[in-house]
Amino acid sequence: MRASLNFYKDAVARQLDMMMRFGESPEPPPPGAVPPDFDNKIMHASFRIGSSLIMASDGCGGESTLSGFALSIIPANKEDATRMFNALAEGGSVTMPLGETFFSPCFGMLKDRFGMEWMIAMQPAEQTA
Repeated sequence: MRASLNFYKDAVARQLDMMMRFGESPEPPPPGAVPPDFDNKIMHASFRIGSSLIMASDGCGGESTLSGFALSIIPANKEDATRMFNALAEGGSVTMPLGETFFSPCFGMLKDRFGMEWMIAMQPAEQTA
């Protein structure tokens, strides 16, 4: 998760508020709650995209898959949209190139290198006024 947090911080967030590994917890977890090899895994992390707080964790279970949903981000302007889209697309795959649509002056879809699907969608000018 550390690699993905650094990637998202650079691509969209610009601010990592906190990060704590399981091995840094001030209290030990209940017996059997966390696998023994999780000391360096992320217990709690938070970062900001604009004014939104996003929280993340490696969890305590097995592997998880990301499917059936996408995260949407509404950039303030076309420059931010382009920067975020290009950064998230690096090492991933573009589903729909960034461009103008009937509902957005700048919209695109992609799957990043970690398998997370994203939609970048500027609001039309009449909705931002």
